[in-house]
Amino acid sequence: MTRAAAAFDAFEPGALDASRAQRAWAPGDAPLPSIYLSHGAPPLFDDATWMDELLAWSTSMPKPSGIVIVSAHWETAPISITAPTPTTGVVYDFGGFDPRYYTMQYATPDATALGARVAGELSAVGQVVDRPRGLDHGAWVPLKVMYPAADVPVVQVSLPTDRADVLVAMGERLRSLRAEGVLVIGSGFMTHGLPFITQAMVEGKVPGWSRDFDAWAWEAIQAGDVDTLASFRQVAPGMPYSHPSAEHFTPLFVTLGAASDLGSARTVVDGAMWGLSRRSVELA
Repeated sequence: MTRAAAAFDAFEPGALDASRAQRAWAPGDAPLPSIYLSHGAPPLFDDATWMDELLAWSTSMPKPSGIVIVSAHWETAPISITAPTPTTGVVYDFGGFDPRYYTMQYATPDATALGARVAGELSAVGQVVDRPRGLDHGAWVPLKVMYPAADVPVVQVSLPTDRADVLVAMGERLRSLRAEGVLVIGSGFMTHGLPFITQAMVEGKVPGWSRDFDAWAWEAIQAGDVDTLASFRQVAPGMPYSHPSAEHFTPLFVTLGAASDLGSARTVVDGAMWGLSRRSVELA
């Protein structure tokens, strides 16, 4: 039987070399992009191809001076932020997986200063509170692949609502940080119909509801049509199967708000896992 995360064990040495050799963002560089990431659960560590794609994405740009990430797995109001220190740890907010996943760590540098900047910006949208919380798996799992040296300060921000206008406004307040080398990430999953996964999907079949929603969403993203995207519950094909709850789609609105050019969207990662679209996009 293959050891859990064996693919990550094979991936990590070369990834560490690539990450440590990556040029750091410097003043005068272009702003880093705003991205929407289909983040994957712990089995991401068993998917060599997906990890290679994420690392290639992260190393295609300068290494950020900081990362601000909004994850599907932290829904709380008012707007909450956490600025973990290397002793804060991570949140194992998943169940039923191999015990190895519950021993994996991601100790990032102190992010107190970045957290204060984020709080100051987001206070224009609503009340902001600090919470002593580690990074959840929507943050630490993909970041452990993208920045395996854990050498970038990370601030996680909660989803205080599923209202697109509020989330877009949050992204707009974070936009200026991109010009300081901060990478803004909305972390979700383009389709997330977990209750409807079948054995055929596990074996590679992509159901129509997932395929149709993904195509609809990508067309609207390319058009910069935030209003249509905000109406996904009412107008998108493949609902409610693609998103029986909203939290894996709504981080996209933070990404769109943080973008300077809605016409610049490009797909960086596509394909499916268990029939669910793992489309991940980047905007300037």
